Amino acid sequence: MNELPEDVMMLFSFVNMKLRDEYSSLDDFCNSLSVDKIFIEEKLKSAGFEYNEQQNKFW
Repeated sequence: MNELPEDVMMLFSFVNMKLRDEYSSLDDFCNSLSVDKIFIEEKLKSAGFEYNEQQNKFW
């Protein structure tokens, strides 16, 4: 697994930047970086963020 920021706000920023600049979906992001989608969703959900598929970002 690639190094992801442990701080939830840094993770939020990092994932959204990657989704905006490099990946067309959360699935593409997770598959490309070999990270667990559920882990990302749960960690960000703990801070109140949810993934919006149409906008391809967490908010």
